[in-house]
Amino acid sequence: MVIFLFLVLHWYLSLFGQTFFLHRYAAHKMFTMNPFWEKFWYTYTWVMQGSSYLNARAYAILHRMHHAYSDTKEDPHTPHFFKEVFSMMWHTRKVYNGVLEGTWKVEEKFNKNYPVYPKIDKLADSWTMRILFGLSYVAFYYFFATAWWMYLFLPIHFLMGPIQGAVVNWAGHKYGYRNFDEKDHSKNTLIIDFLMLGELFQNNHHHAGARPNFAVKWWEFDPVYPVIRLLHALHIIRLVPLASSNR
Repeated sequence: MVIFLFLVLHWYLSLFGQTFFLHRYAAHKMFTMNPFWEKFWYTYTWVMQGSSYLNARAYAILHRMHHAYSDTKEDPHTPHFFKEVFSMMWHTRKVYNGVLEGTWKVEEKFNKNYPVYPKIDKLADSWTMRILFGLSYVAFYYFFATAWWMYLFLPIHFLMGPIQGAVVNWAGHKYGYRNFDEKDHSKNTLIIDFLMLGELFQNNHHHAGARPNFAVKWWEFDPVYPVIRLLHALHIIRLVPLASSNR
């Protein structure tokens, strides 16, 4: 029970960092925040992702490319040019590393207006820190696992961020229903998306990329949106007027 609770907490706390900070803030700028809170959520996302830390600049650029070239060969993570999810993940990793290391040519329109904290990135992206996080997961399992098969969950902890991204990009562009006739294969995979915190409302999101609520129909529910409204009410973030762009 302890191991299962740890896995669930790590999954959702990490996923919240990815959807709230990396996706809705860094990539889309759906809301603003002051420097203190920006650094706080930047650090939160690093700690929750741990060994699978994703750089905010690289994430924002790849995601903007994804919207601009959705389901074409220029899309860094479309499932429609790969036989299975692992090949797509490997290609995404190649583009991500290229952007991060400066070897992948990035269009100027994507390469701006994202949070950057070089000192945090240098520490978070180091192999030393990634290994330390990985060892902390192993240590937790060592003390609390009650059966050998529980250790099979460890790879999920090690690769949490990329796994969550792969689930969204693969399932969200292959399976489900469409509310809008977009010029791509985006779909809404789940009617109530509690498993991916709203991220699998891909068709809704591709229709209105600046909209902070990924749910559209009355039966759909984006669990992160009420949190965003609460943080707005508490003046931790400030929602911006909806933009007309689907960026």
